[in-house]
Amino acid sequence: MKTKIIPGILVLLMVAAFHSCEILSDCKTCKQVTYVDGTWDHETEPSEYCGASLISIETMDDYVNGNVRVAWECN
Repeated sequence: MKTKIIPGILVLLMVAAFHSCEILSDCKTCKQVTYVDGTWDHETEPSEYCGASLISIETMDDYVNGNVRVAWECN
């Protein structure tokens, strides 16, 4: 009985481990956009970001200095 239960548990753990990393394989194209007085001023060339890099970019707050705001935009 133990010989059937242990491999079954191991398979379930492996499936759960691979499924939980699915979010790290998501990729998006992101660019930094600069606004002056709320109006578009310029932007960087878009680059593809995946995994932890993408998560950190999407959670980053906009940089504001006076009337200039720099934001990450991803799609």
